[in-house]
Amino acid sequence: MSLSIGIVGLPNVGKSTLFNALLKKQVALAANYPFATIEPNNGIAEVPDARLAILAKIVKTTVIKPAVVEFTDIAGLVRGASKGEGLGNQFLSHIRETDAICHVLRAFSDKNVIREGAISPEEDLQTIRTELQLADLATLEKQKQPKGGVDKELFVRWEYVQKFLTTLNAGKMIEAELASYGDEKLAQKYAKELNLLTAKAEIFVINVDEDELKEQMLKVADWAKKLGVRSEQIVIVSAKIESEIAVLSTEDQVLYLEELGLKESGLERLGRVAYQTLKLQSFLTAGELEVKAWTIYQGMTAPQAAGVIHTDFEKHFITARVASYEDFVACNGWSGLKEVGKIRQEGRGYVMSEGDVVEFMIGK
Repeated sequence: MSLSIGIVGLPNVGKSTLFNALLKKQVALAANYPFATIEPNNGIAEVPDARLAILAKIVKTTVIKPAVVEFTDIAGLVRGASKGEGLGNQFLSHIRETDAICHVLRAFSDKNVIREGAISPEEDLQTIRTELQLADLATLEKQKQPKGGVDKELFVRWEYVQKFLTTLNAGKMIEAELASYGDEKLAQKYAKELNLLTAKAEIFVINVDEDELKEQMLKVADWAKKLGVRSEQIVIVSAKIESEIAVLSTEDQVLYLEELGLKESGLERLGRVAYQTLKLQSFLTAGELEVKAWTIYQGMTAPQAAGVIHTDFEKHFITARVASYEDFVACNGWSGLKEVGKIRQEGRGYVMSEGDVVEFMIGK
């Protein structure tokens, strides 16, 4: 299961620069003019996980496969996008294909980079959200009220359409109001069926000057208040610093981050925030062939997790051998765990925990 995040924002706020840095290669065109990105650039970025290297030493493998995030660098939005202004129709259709929206907001002061519609992070976010809301209003207003003896579910669906319309007409994002609709899961279901943009989870990247990065990282709560969002949704980065880190070797990256007084890169922080925002977690597999992190939603059962590895595994699931990452390391692998009786046999009802090291027993 891969996570797809659309990187959005006004033109020239640093979207493509950040995208290139995250992918550690220049796959997107970072140019100083509006609409440098026309077709969306897609790529896979690894989510760093220090646990994998430790597990690899224990099971004596050199093959390490981290969890991945799929990023889509989407064309810059302008006011009127919902009505087709700029590249609006393309912009909106590309966002619909992603699991979450990563807003890149300009807070850097480089006068050499043209401000195409960008005013302030707060107003820029409002511009983008307004276009998303208008697009969703157009979608909802096309829905027709059910009549007569049709399926009762259509009437329930219509009730949620009306709730969504009320939210949007009040200038709010549907995602923030899902819990207030009575049945959150049902609301999510209908919002997904309708492919509503404002029902997608949001992450906010504040792109700051490189010499202000450390100072701004201490002001996440202030940014949250300014933007009217939760602190845990915010990542402060300097896209310029990330682009410099991207071309360094792993060892040099560590040294460079230490020089800057940072413990982790923007990619690591963005990956963590993405996981938290989308309520994701990882389970780990460790064998002689490879060590790998697998992405699942919080609350998934062992058979569902097995199905992420291969769809047939869920259907033919028998049991799972499970150990916590901490126990696996402390006992130096499966044999050590067996000696002290710390391998758990879990059945179909087991709910996976973050960092579980697992072997699935699958039938035919």
